[in-house]
Amino acid sequence: MANVEPQEIAFTCARIADEKKADNIVVLRVASLTTLADYFVIATGKNPRQIRATAFEMESAAARLKTARHAIEGTPDSGWVLLDLGDVIVHLFSPEARRLYALEVLWGDAEAEGWAEAGGKRK
Repeated sequence: MANVEPQEIAFTCARIADEKKADNIVVLRVASLTTLADYFVIATGKNPRQIRATAFEMESAAARLKTARHAIEGTPDSGWVLLDLGDVIVHLFSPEARRLYALEVLWGDAEAEGWAEAGGKRK
């Protein structure tokens, strides 16, 4: 595997979500709070097709970065897709699922990272 920093993987996933027009993209640094991952990327897709396309592009980018994809859980039709990229876990939600699970509240002690300032498009 290549030595790609987890932050680079997280920011790449956030930029892909942005390119795919996902909403409310957040990168949380959770390394000090859990051993599950260093970063969570959370984004909202407007519909299952958008969630599917975003997940596909993120998987493709992870492969290009030679980052192991450990697992993918959920389906776009269920409203939640989880991509486990090792040190980065991506959560792609429908608007309803995002409100229901409220991961930003659950992980409220996590530090939000400024992915947009690091080369992203949205501010």
